[in-house]
Amino acid sequence: MSRVLVGVSGGIAAYKACELIRGLRAHGHDLRVVATPNALRFVSPLTLQTLSGHAVRSELFALNEESEISHIELADWAEVGIVAPATAGFLARIAHGLADDLLSTICLAMRAPLIVAPAMNVNMYRHPATQANLDVLGKRGVRIIGPDRGELACGWEGEGRLVAVEVVLGAVEQVLGQGTYRGEVVLVTAGPTAEAVDPVRVLTNRSSGKMGFALAEEAARRGAEVILVAGPVGLDTPYGVDRIDVESAEEMHRAVMEGFARATIVIMAAAVADYRVAKREKQKIKRAERDSLTLELVRNPDILAELAGRKGKRFVVGFAAETESVLANARAKLARKGCDLIVANDVSRTDTGFDVDLNEVWILGPGPDDADEVPAATKREVAHRILDRIRQVRDA
Repeated sequence: MSRVLVGVSGGIAAYKACELIRGLRAHGHDLRVVATPNALRFVSPLTLQTLSGHAVRSELFALNEESEISHIELADWAEVGIVAPATAGFLARIAHGLADDLLSTICLAMRAPLIVAPAMNVNMYRHPATQANLDVLGKRGVRIIGPDRGELACGWEGEGRLVAVEVVLGAVEQVLGQGTYRGEVVLVTAGPTAEAVDPVRVLTNRSSGKMGFALAEEAARRGAEVILVAGPVGLDTPYGVDRIDVESAEEMHRAVMEGFARATIVIMAAAVADYRVAKREKQKIKRAERDSLTLELVRNPDILAELAGRKGKRFVVGFAAETESVLANARAKLARKGCDLIVANDVSRTDTGFDVDLNEVWILGPGPDDADEVPAATKREVAHRILDRIRQVRDA
């Protein structure tokens, strides 16, 4: 359980801190919330206390609070601090070393990493003073995430929206998890591919990409540089991940080969189509009066086999999506492809595997008894186990 200090400053986006606190609690973190007096005009102390599980601190000089824990003790307690939203006024105070409220005092006293997520009117954000303050904070090692562009509460359009809560959670997780994969370049593939039949129709599969995205997110959290090659999926890019979107197997092959030169670890979690249509029609195929349609299919590149054959010192992990004889088929694939590990799962099930949030897998190594069973768990937890296993095998 990590100790996270959540700061909330006084902007309209303060209400989103409630969702952030819920997310951090769901990830198992121990929280303390410090809100500026103006933040409490937007969200009540009772709400923040209920969600965090602890009393909310707000006043710099509150004797009843100081008797429990001082602002210095709270600064020392935190393993990471996150201020979301961070208003223009708050950024100015910490950039210039002003300690005129409890939150800015704690931020100045805190030795742990600090993350700020700016949120304000677009003109305030673009003002040279705000940009100069952000530049100063960045040079001091403060992590700045966002803001996003979009419609703002004040009616203006542009930069100033607080980034998505998932992005803030990813930034916190990355800071807390840095170290075990520092220096690694992890190439991950995710999702299905879509092979065009004509301008309207494609051949594809039911992969959602959730497992690959969880692996990319977890690798980034552990400090790796992550290249994510993603097929057509509707998932947000994890924080700190370099995403390359592709559609067909041939496009994925090209993107993977470009990233492969720099990679130290490759995880092929995508469900790549084995075949594509030999001739893509330039116009939509009409139904007409025929009762059947025959398509000629040709083989796609075997990306995993090619990578394993050229891996050198790289560590290559494959996936085996099976519907029968899961372990036997996965073992045969591991030997045939020549990768270091293979992750096998039964995609005929409806409760785990494709297009759901849970997975149940076997992580198989080259030895006949080298098999690690991962019972049904969230894909984030499965990603954690897979990355632990990679490190264990490679460093053995």
